Amino acid sequence: MTETTPRTVLITGASVGLGRLAALGLIEAGHTVVASMRDPGSRNAEAADALRSAGAHVVELDVTDDASVIDAVASAIDLVGRLDVVINNAGTGSNGLIETFTADDWMASFDVNVFGVHRVSRAVLPHMRSNGSGLVMIISSVAGRMALPFFGPYNAAKFAVEGLAETYRSELSMLGIETCIVEPGPFPTNFIDNLMPPSDRSREAGYGEMALAPQNLLATFEGVMASNAVQDPRNVADAIVALVGAPHGERPFRTIVDNLGMGDAVAPHNEGAGQMTAAIYGAFGMGHMLDVATAPA
Repeated sequence: MTETTPRTVLITGASVGLGRLAALGLIEAGHTVVASMRDPGSRNAEAADALRSAGAHVVELDVTDDASVIDAVASAIDLVGRLDVVINNAGTGSNGLIETFTADDWMASFDVNVFGVHRVSRAVLPHMRSNGSGLVMIISSVAGRMALPFFGPYNAAKFAVEGLAETYRSELSMLGIETCIVEPGPFPTNFIDNLMPPSDRSREAGYGEMALAPQNLLATFEGVMASNAVQDPRNVADAIVALVGAPHGERPFRTIVDNLGMGDAVAPHNEGAGQMTAAIYGAFGMGHMLDVATAPA
């Protein structure tokens, strides 16, 4: 395969933000894209129409609903014949003091950010196994490698999805299926506007002035991003496009995208984790499970 090999791609959460930019970038690069989203016929109709005009196929997909995921994957395969890549992009953030988030809040965060990734990947994997090849891409975050205050459910969900990806990597590699993670820093998208608030804000009273800290941190982030034009969300889309187009077996497992310094701080952690993983797998004679194979035809 070469970097210009066209591939068929299913991407979740394509109506806005990084998902929309990635879908458009993939189309421009010559790939066939199935852009999925909730409610393409109603609240996201404008976004769906724009993607169709750009050349995408659009399917309805709610990552929190098993039947919706199964139907969407089947529709995607009917539309384009096969799926070479699935990009698990749909996600939701959170902001607030950790004590103010209820168990239901946590379950809602994990339902999208973790279980949603597994639902979609699980629906696509039988098809990829049959093909003997594929790429499962997960859009994580630098917050999946280090925890920032006031993003408790989001931090934990991204830590969890990193572990999920580690497991996919080892269990799927010998079937010819690659796994990779993209770890963006904070970017000026609609992400901050859609953060999940806590459900029990009565607990804030016990924190005094610190109750204002979650919103103050958001304001700081927005100010930093506004003053750093290099923190362009198209950088993340470009990284996704590059990974999709890369030759089979040559994609890095983790790709950081950040220009604010957070990525530079996380990179040594990723390098150390990779060395640790390789050493432990090697000690148990499983080192080959970290290298994607070309499955027999």
